[in-house]
Amino acid sequence: MTPDRLWALVLAGGDGTRLLPLTTRLTGTPTPKQFCRITGDRSLFEWTLDRTAPLVPAERTLAVVTRSHLAIAGPQLAALPAANVIVQPRNRETGPGLLLPLLALAARAPDATVVVLPSDHFVRDAAAFRVHVARAARAIAAHPDRLALLGIVPEAAESGFGYVLPGRPHAGAAPVFDVARFVEKPSPAAAAMLVRCGALWNSFVMVFRAARLLELLRTFRPADVAHLTDTPDLAAAYETLAPWNFSHDFLRLVPEHLLLVRADGLGWSDWGTPDAVERTVTQLGLPAPWREPAVPVYAAR
Repeated sequence: MTPDRLWALVLAGGDGTRLLPLTTRLTGTPTPKQFCRITGDRSLFEWTLDRTAPLVPAERTLAVVTRSHLAIAGPQLAALPAANVIVQPRNRETGPGLLLPLLALAARAPDATVVVLPSDHFVRDAAAFRVHVARAARAIAAHPDRLALLGIVPEAAESGFGYVLPGRPHAGAAPVFDVARFVEKPSPAAAAMLVRCGALWNSFVMVFRAARLLELLRTFRPADVAHLTDTPDLAAAYETLAPWNFSHDFLRLVPEHLLLVRADGLGWSDWGTPDAVERTVTQLGLPAPWREPAVPVYAAR
């Protein structure tokens, strides 16, 4: 069982620059991948809301978006209460992109347990995903001083992903581990070695108590927290806010405060490149509207 009052933070403020050539071809305008209906009639953002809804209702789901994306994202954001859409003035990477909505959520529900959901990932098996999120939530209910991170069992030795090496099994529970260390985007040879050693992909899906994460951020990133809490004008705060990456600049520095929840059977991909999208749609037989139509061949007359 998940905690009765689980909240969700959907991260939807990224620009998806590596996929812009594909999304531009589909829509006629540069469109962040999370809001582009790349295949079928649902975007990655809409799929994220769909697979989360059985765990967390819309009234407890917050999404962070970037102001310049509102015109594109507006119709999809209508699935959430207006007060649950947090608008950042500009994209400042995943650190501020998570911290800003976390501060808003903590002001509303300081005792909340939260699941963080990147909205630009593809997940084939939504039911399996919810099982693993529920396992992470149970781990946090038992160990409220920790942050639980879903680690995806690799399907291949991908050099473009971040990896997490598990430590000892935690409290005797085989799917839950301490964290040994992070490795970001290793070489192909190093990625193959990591997979052989049991490393997992960093999904960036996390479950934690809001108050605990803020406590850790005030310890390890005090200037960033103060910048957003002490500057009354958010636009002015973002003008001088330095970008920082939540995994590289925070998570990897606090492994002793983390739990790693092993997640398999999800069919997960970050859809970070056109090749990654092509692999997924080919494997699953999904529509691929960006492909050029075949040139018709006519019989000789």
